[in-house]
Amino acid sequence: MPPGGRVANSSSAIELARRVLEIEADAVRALIGRLDERFEKALSLILERSGRVVVSGIGKSGHIARKIASTLASTGTAAYFVHPAEASHGDLGMVLPEDVFIAISHSGESDELIAIVPLVKRQGAKLIAITGRADSTLAREADVHLDAGVAQEACPHNLAPTASTTAALALGDALAVALLDARGFSAEDFARSHPGGTLGRRLLTHVSDVMRRDAALPSVPDTASLKEAVLEISRGGMGMTAIVDGAHRLRGILTDGDLRRTFERISDFSRVKVIDVMTHNPRTIRAGALAVEAVQIMEERKISQLLVLDDSGRLVGALNMHDLFRAKVI
Repeated sequence: MPPGGRVANSSSAIELARRVLEIEADAVRALIGRLDERFEKALSLILERSGRVVVSGIGKSGHIARKIASTLASTGTAAYFVHPAEASHGDLGMVLPEDVFIAISHSGESDELIAIVPLVKRQGAKLIAITGRADSTLAREADVHLDAGVAQEACPHNLAPTASTTAALALGDALAVALLDARGFSAEDFARSHPGGTLGRRLLTHVSDVMRRDAALPSVPDTASLKEAVLEISRGGMGMTAIVDGAHRLRGILTDGDLRRTFERISDFSRVKVIDVMTHNPRTIRAGALAVEAVQIMEERKISQLLVLDDSGRLVGALNMHDLFRAKVI
């Protein structure tokens, strides 16, 4: 028997878990019908002001406030979290006249938040309240009140903040995404604020960053013999060589696969020219394209190398799946 509890019946535990998810899903679903001009007003309030968004809450609502502030900051809205108790002891100095202060409290009666409301307003900042009660002190004092009320908590005793925190979080996410859209915040913008993560690498890495070039780029002229092409394939270590004309424009590609097929049908290689056995019109990509686009092409076409061209069609690089793995694009 686990400390402080009893062995749970697996079927009843699953039923309880399903009930929790149903209650929380219903709480979020109910928000949809309550979205109205107040949400639009909150959105306009943030967009019209030149300051930052300060998000605050205490207890479980504080954890939700921290997450909302983080989501806002990563999606193009300058935001940070301030603890209401710390705000009463000096941190309120961070709130400026052009800021918007978002106060989160399910009851709308959190003493720590109510105590700083007059000070926030005296600073000239605007107040958005996210509460579960439209008749609460916080809701009445706010410039805009967003209703995050729930019919019940998912806790069997209807006590522990569960559905109410989920609803507040979802409402904050809705606000963040609406702001993202209004600001025209793009995937590239998101990646720039996440340079250390996988998403940043995927969205900020270009083909030119990972391709092989110059001496590392296997290529032979279109006048080369098959033997010369085979030696270049071995030297380059990419399982292929590009074939170019005198102006370094791409003529074709010779891969390990092309060689195997050539060996099957030709017995005397001494007089074979590479141009006679190469693959014409190989798949290519531009140097300025995103590396993830190269991954897409390779996966869709079931190939392991890509040649890179500049805007005039000249060969400038090549890359394969190993290059993309090393760059952690895939």
